[in-house]
Amino acid sequence: MTVTVEATCFTPAQLPPEGLPEIVVAGRSNVGKSSLINALLGTKLAHVGGTPGKTRSINFYLVEGGDEHPSFRLVDLPGYGYAARSKTEKRDWLRLTSAYLEKRESLRLVCHLVDFRHGLLANDRELQEWFVQQGKNLLVVFTKADKLPKGQWRGKVQQYVREGLFSVDVPIVTSAEKRAGLDELRSFIEKFLTAD
Repeated sequence: MTVTVEATCFTPAQLPPEGLPEIVVAGRSNVGKSSLINALLGTKLAHVGGTPGKTRSINFYLVEGGDEHPSFRLVDLPGYGYAARSKTEKRDWLRLTSAYLEKRESLRLVCHLVDFRHGLLANDRELQEWFVQQGKNLLVVFTKADKLPKGQWRGKVQQYVREGLFSVDVPIVTSAEKRAGLDELRSFIEKFLTAD
């Protein structure tokens, strides 16, 4: 598998033409998107910043699977929900992400990253409802699981599912730091891409 940065887009006009199936990674600022992308792809291409809301562009990573695995684009959306952002920046975020999400036919799956310690917060639920209204397939991926004892993981997942969430399958629990759940997530994405 080889991974390259294909495009970095700050405006709708910069979005690359459709082609390969696209897997989107979306989540709140500081949920650990860049860390998870790097761990999942085995690269250091996604910039991990100390400041929440660092990523303001949509980043397209070309993942070439070779003979044995499907090729696809992994699409990293800017984080949302960071209070320190200005109204202009929030409006730009909405304009850019809407332009991408609402018309993209090659978008196959949205991996909605949620901090395992907190579950779905109000703006996570708003995002989920928006994705569902757009007819997008959502998979909830919990991040930062290493911050909780492993004995609590199953109960936490059950609790969050009971509280209500949209997900095409049972949420996957991950930790970029401990490399937990990454094989499961890779396998799910591959099966999802190859299913008719």
